[in-house]
Amino acid sequence: MKKKVSIVPRSMWLPLFFTLSCNALAYYGTRLVTNQRYHFNLSNSLDDKIPFLPWTVIIYFGCYIFWVVNYILGCRQEQKKAFQFMGADLIAKLVCLICFIVFPTTNVRPVIEGNSLWNQVMLYLYQIDAADNLFPSIHCLTSWFCFIAVRENKKISIWYKVFSLIFAVAVCISTLTTRQHVLIDAIAGVALAEGSYFLVAKSGFSAWYQLHILKWNNKLGKWRTERE
Repeated sequence: MKKKVSIVPRSMWLPLFFTLSCNALAYYGTRLVTNQRYHFNLSNSLDDKIPFLPWTVIIYFGCYIFWVVNYILGCRQEQKKAFQFMGADLIAKLVCLICFIVFPTTNVRPVIEGNSLWNQVMLYLYQIDAADNLFPSIHCLTSWFCFIAVRENKKISIWYKVFSLIFAVAVCISTLTTRQHVLIDAIAGVALAEGSYFLVAKSGFSAWYQLHILKWNNKLGKWRTERE
């Protein structure tokens, strides 16, 4: 009987669950706390000079496929690096959660006129996504982590690493040209990704995280065996 091969290694199931849960809690859960509070607008004169380009919403939405593919690749790399990647992502999402509660932000969206396809898609985006929880940008944070996930992996071809870098930058730009974020949001998102990835390794958190996740995996494995 052939052994089933998982797209995401079992050792990474818990880290993936934790980071997805933390992401949802940070982005959606914090609104229950900050909904009635004052939100700060961090836009400046440089943001006013960035053109509003509705067609770039295709990049903004297209990044979700990019996220899925590169997070899978990040989880499938050498285990030490995989835990550094997922540990950094978890810490970064926790920082986002704190920022969204302590320092709620918003921005001013443009009035969209006309019935072009891209304008209609932009209206849909604005309807489903409130102008809050902007600093730091989770869109930019996650997209930059997608580049981090592949850049040190020797099994990934150079062309895909270059593509990941270019697409991550394009996503950051699209958050500005769709007026979903302002410059400081995007810069903070990228900086937080790089900072957390560096710090979890230097602090020993990624090694600690790996050790405890593997212990929990062993306990879950024994529990499943006993159940069978």
